[in-house]
Amino acid sequence: MPLFLFCNLLSKEKILELISVIPDPEIPVITIAELGVIRDIIIDKENVEVKITPTYSGCPAMKQMEDDIKEVLTKNGIPNLKITTVYSPAWTTDWIPEEAKEKLRKYGIAPPENSTADKSSLTGKAKIVLCPRCKSKNTKFISQFGSTACKALYQCQDCLEPFDYFKCI
Repeated sequence: MPLFLFCNLLSKEKILELISVIPDPEIPVITIAELGVIRDIIIDKENVEVKITPTYSGCPAMKQMEDDIKEVLTKNGIPNLKITTVYSPAWTTDWIPEEAKEKLRKYGIAPPENSTADKSSLTGKAKIVLCPRCKSKNTKFISQFGSTACKALYQCQDCLEPFDYFKCI
C-alpha cells in the first residue's frame, strides 16, 4: 500500500491507543500517558510524529520512553516515525490524573499532594505528606531527592518506613 494511503488510514486515537499502555520506565505501575508526557500526535502523508515532554529537563527516562514508543509503533507497522521532545509548556504534576495518583499510592509512592501552586518549598513551611503505607500524617522529610530526581525521600514516624514522594513540579 502506498505510504500516503497508509497514513490516511491512521488516526491520532489509534496511535494514542497503541502507546498509552507503555509503562513509565521508572514507575511501571503507571503509563506514560497517565504520567502526561504524551503531548501530541501529528500524522501527515509521509510521517507520524509523536511529541513528548519530559517530567523535568535532563530526565534519564526520556530515551527509554522514546525507544518504547518506537518499538510499539514499529511493531504495529507505523512507517516514518519521528519522536520530538517538546519543552514548552513545561510538564507539571497537574497532568497526572487522580486514578494514576491512586496507583502511585498503592505502589508505595506518595503522589503529589497539591498542584504546582504549592509554595511550601519557597516558604520553608513543612509539607505534610501522607505515608502511602499507613496513611499517617506523621512523616519526616529526609532528602530532596529520592529514588529519582523527581521524587523526594520521606520517612513515616509511625510505621518507620521510608518512602518516595512525587514532588509537585
